[in-house]
Amino acid sequence: MAKALVIIPTYNEIGNIKPLVRDVLALESPRVTFEVLVVDDSSTDGTGKVVERLTQEHSRVHLLERPAKLGLGTAYVAGFRYALRHGFEFTATMDADFSHDPKYLPVFAEAIDGADLIIGSRYVPGGGVRNWALHRRLLSASANFCARLATGLWPHDCTTGFRYYRTELLRRLDLDRIRSHGYSCLMELAFVCQKSGARIVESPIVFVERREGRSKVSHHEVWRALATLSRLSARRLGERGR
Repeated sequence: MAKALVIIPTYNEIGNIKPLVRDVLALESPRVTFEVLVVDDSSTDGTGKVVERLTQEHSRVHLLERPAKLGLGTAYVAGFRYALRHGFEFTATMDADFSHDPKYLPVFAEAIDGADLIIGSRYVPGGGVRNWALHRRLLSASANFCARLATGLWPHDCTTGFRYYRTELLRRLDLDRIRSHGYSCLMELAFVCQKSGARIVESPIVFVERREGRSKVSHHEVWRALATLSRLSARRLGERGR
């Protein structure tokens, strides 16, 4: 049976990480066995220690501890490199706060036939969000509209981190060129996958507000996203002009 690595970046997620990891390990799929890699950015609340104990209890749990808060983009890249080194056929990414329900992972594993990347989408029929204030809905819709306009991306949801990759696709990407450290890396990853010719499919999910803790999205992320979109737009225009 194939193996799928589920990458979960964390920073101060002690209230969520243990039940989330156990929910992922309990998933059943005729296609894959799910393993978990937690990439922890030196959490100050003991998240790393909780995961370290889980690695001693479960052979399918792995921990990558980093020396500082280095950002979501570099956490994903570190996880991708781990998947490539350890021979995982599939690689998933998801948030640590239960906003991404693990129940969708077996669905993605089925949907990957004929695709290189499954995007868990809030903005296709059957998808949606729950418990979001109006301003968050508007911000998310605006971010996706701008991303598609500036970069030529066709997926409706370019800003979700709930994704399921063929690891072979990641091997084709130049991971050293992923420059976004924050949440805008999600747009950049979608951009480079589409540019590589990846077969991308959107699968509907319902996004739910986090269970425990505080959101890591700050006002600075908006400016970083605008900078990332400007850079990707310039790259797109430059490549078109060659």
